[in-house]
Amino acid sequence: MATDNVYNTSVFTLSGISATWQSRYIFFGITFLCYLLIVSVNLTLVLTISLRKNLHEPMYIFLGNLCVNGLYGSAGFYPKFLSDLLTELQVISYTGCIIQVLIIYSSVLCDFSTLTVMAYDRFVAICRPLEYHAIMTSRTIVTLILFSWITPVFCMSLLVVLSSGLILCGSHIEKLYCENWAIVRLSCFPTTLCNVFGYIVILTYLGHVFFILFSYMKLIKTSITSTEDWNKFMQTCTPHLLSLINVTVALLFDTMYSRYGSRDFPQSLRHFLALEFLVVPPLLNPLIYGLKLRKVRNEVFRCIKNKTVKFEN
Repeated sequence: MATDNVYNTSVFTLSGISATWQSRYIFFGITFLCYLLIVSVNLTLVLTISLRKNLHEPMYIFLGNLCVNGLYGSAGFYPKFLSDLLTELQVISYTGCIIQVLIIYSSVLCDFSTLTVMAYDRFVAICRPLEYHAIMTSRTIVTLILFSWITPVFCMSLLVVLSSGLILCGSHIEKLYCENWAIVRLSCFPTTLCNVFGYIVILTYLGHVFFILFSYMKLIKTSITSTEDWNKFMQTCTPHLLSLINVTVALLFDTMYSRYGSRDFPQSLRHFLALEFLVVPPLLNPLIYGLKLRKVRNEVFRCIKNKTVKFEN
């Protein structure tokens, strides 16, 4: 890349949606409703788990943490994107771009960390039931929740610090939102350190995935010999597995978009890949758990019923 174009930039331009204003208003309405739905379903589960004492168990506390993370990650994208849909030129400040990268991608990594913690919880519950309450103490729960947040934020903070020191030869990001890899590609000089640390982060979270898979192999091996354990596995682990597939597929779409989307794919498909990554996991995760876990579903309906009765009175 030539080094005589842009050496310092305070503003990035984003690849906005090319559409008429009428279409933009339609997209705005759909996106706003989607964001409203994401906030509603995640907040409903968080409040239900917080207010109902019979849901103050490790599995449900970790589910609440997953929903909090869905709210956190969505807040990094939707407000800015809704604003972009109503403006002619989609721009974001350098600082805003860095913050957006940190929020969106630490949220993704937090999803994997939380699912890893939830896999460990199910492993102890099914494979070591007699020791469950001795292992999953309040202190352990707090430690695991801190792990699910501190590790992703630390990893992304280091990546952001490394990329923020780069000298850039461009200011246009071929995406609807900011991404660390997109910023690194604008660098005028080799980015070996950023790339090496990026691969370390990828390997770290591949380790999370392997741990989850190992846990599930042990769970299946233990559960298959007992009807009671198998029913428990199917009831509590199926939504976890669906969430893992959901997040993994979304991340795969985003990786395809980052590596190949800006060059080879039609613009409509590129935007779909970007939005799938930010719409599907935070929307489906609470719905999967809310519909599959009977205890959670019953408490949600009970809360809604109580609110309705109070409103009518």
